Amino acid sequence: MVEAVQGAGVVVTGAGGGIGAALARRFAAEGARVVVNDLDGDRAKAVADEIGAVAVPGDASAVVGEARDALGGTVDVYCANAGVGSGGSEAAGEDVWAQAWDVNVMAHVRAAEALIPGWLERGGGRFVSTVSAAGLLTMIGAAPYSVTKHGAYAFAEWLSLTYRHRGIKVHAICPQGVRTDMLAATGSAGDLVLQPTAIEPDAVADALMKGIEEERFLILPHPEVAGYYQARAAETDRWLTTMNHIQQKWEAGE
Repeated sequence: MVEAVQGAGVVVTGAGGGIGAALARRFAAEGARVVVNDLDGDRAKAVADEIGAVAVPGDASAVVGEARDALGGTVDVYCANAGVGSGGSEAAGEDVWAQAWDVNVMAHVRAAEALIPGWLERGGGRFVSTVSAAGLLTMIGAAPYSVTKHGAYAFAEWLSLTYRHRGIKVHAICPQGVRTDMLAATGSAGDLVLQPTAIEPDAVADALMKGIEEERFLILPHPEVAGYYQARAAETDRWLTTMNHIQQKWEAGE
């Protein structure tokens, strides 16, 4: 059992399925009191009923108040997990870019704005951001997703460096492919880059619990991402050339 989450009041957004549902189940199994949030109220209720949690459906950007009430007035752990996997290039529509920015970044910002003052007053709180390896690296064929996941990672990093001396813990989960509906929607790009090493959502939950126990900021369910991230920083042009070769392979339909 992970002592840090036993009895904690936990909110998981986008928890009607996929990674979010796996996180909610794992927190509940660890003895936490869980709020399951999802835009799809039926899916949120199904997961909540399964694990003895409370369903609070609706937009992840505005869930903090109701979730706090459902937990008796205190949120100890907030998992900003809801996201959209927007594909496309620089030519993706303004609405596509706006939705990706709003869900993948601004929902995290709004949640932090609602939570941080209380956490500072109490001297503690835990913010978990489901980012993606695309936030450390990139993803072919998905400019809005890649750019906004970089933003989500940057915001989590900023929260950590700003508030860690005041008791606030931050974790950024950055998996590659995870077998969810979002992965299925990535099409041929996902088939090429993500499917070969895809893991189950439960493996992401396992990685998070281990990261919480070790108080690590960066959670890598695919450990090899650390090497890619190092290569990107140390040999940027070589890394970009390698990624461009993957892009060309995708364009050729190989």
